[in-house]
Amino acid sequence: MRHLLFIAMGGSLGAITRYILSKNIHNLFNHIYPFGTMFVNATGSFLIGFFFFFFENIIVSNDIKSFLTIGFLGAYTTFSTYSLETINFIRDGEIKVGLMNIIMSNIVCLLMVMAGMICSRLIFKALR
Repeated sequence: MRHLLFIAMGGSLGAITRYILSKNIHNLFNHIYPFGTMFVNATGSFLIGFFFFFFENIIVSNDIKSFLTIGFLGAYTTFSTYSLETINFIRDGEIKVGLMNIIMSNIVCLLMVMAGMICSRLIFKALR
């Protein structure tokens, strides 16, 4: 039960963080492209890559791992929002923007996972 509470706490904080960041970035750019969603998905991808490598090399409790990865980052990233936005672009005849969203989201987020892993590895090596 305690483990589930850690996941729930992380999820709550991740959802709130996603909402605040996504909304503020969208308001800042005020553009048809969903930069807020892209930002949270890209940073979430970076962080999951970073923590994946970090947790393989540092002893951290399962509660903390689950709090960050399953809870916080699971609620922070917005795959369902990305999917809905993409379908709405296509439905509204914005085919190019919808396809750009598919291509950019996949490329950027995959690269961010790799960047997070590399960054974590470099930090880990520097601390040794």
